[in-house]
Amino acid sequence: MKKITLLIILLTIPKVGNAQQLLTKDQQKVQETVVNFFEALSKRDSIALKKYCTADIVLYEYGSIWNADTLIRKAIKLNTASDFKRINNFDFISTTVTKNTAWTSYNLLSEIIKDGKKVTVQWMETVIVLKKKKRWQIKLLHSTLIKRN
Repeated sequence: MKKITLLIILLTIPKVGNAQQLLTKDQQKVQETVVNFFEALSKRDSIALKKYCTADIVLYEYGSIWNADTLIRKAIKLNTASDFKRINNFDFISTTVTKNTAWTSYNLLSEIIKDGKKVTVQWMETVIVLKKKKRWQIKLLHSTLIKRN
């Protein structure tokens, strides 16, 4: 009986280990690009933000089409709250890399403090990322609002 139990445990371990897929270096870099993009947005740093996106980025937000200037105007320039703070939590669903093009989907949960009010917002997003001069940059971001409270 002990041998059968041990055999079952040993056969199960590799399957459990495979459940956590290891990311390639490029997949990691793509995910880091997304995280850094939102970190720049959270810090209201338009210069850093532009580093992580192409000059012709397209964002599909709330049923509208935005470019980098729209994002910077709405999320950085018009956001003058002195107590502003945003904490982002990512749950990456999948990341695929094919040569110099990649796409990743993730759930984003952000806690935002602004004008003394705390709001939690959840999105499901997909981005297309291009590799230019050995650096990944977001070309397209599609955002679906899941929940806001």
